[in-house]
Amino acid sequence: MAIGSKELAPAELDTYEDERLIDELKKAKEELFNLRFQAATGQLESHGRVRAVKRDIARIYTVIRERELGIRATPAPIEAPVKATKKSAKKAEADKAPAAETEEKN
Repeated sequence: MAIGSKELAPAELDTYEDERLIDELKKAKEELFNLRFQAATGQLESHGRVRAVKRDIARIYTVIRERELGIRATPAPIEAPVKATKKSAKKAEADKAPAAETEEKN
């Protein structure tokens, strides 16, 4: 692969959710803009980087389009496990106990 595009391999892009793909696309477009600006002012040191960023953008667009067409599967959202702390669990039980006592009296 080209310089700097190792983190945007197609296998890696498959694991990204749609929002993250769009964020990566925005970053790549911004980088391409900066590289073009550097090239125009004569400050660009690595001309191969422009080509690599263009390919990264194309890869991202391809993954997005394949997901729209159903060719490529969208990764399932990862749900964070809900962890109840000991204090909040005990407090919730303590809150329920007085309420249960008042219901029993009625």
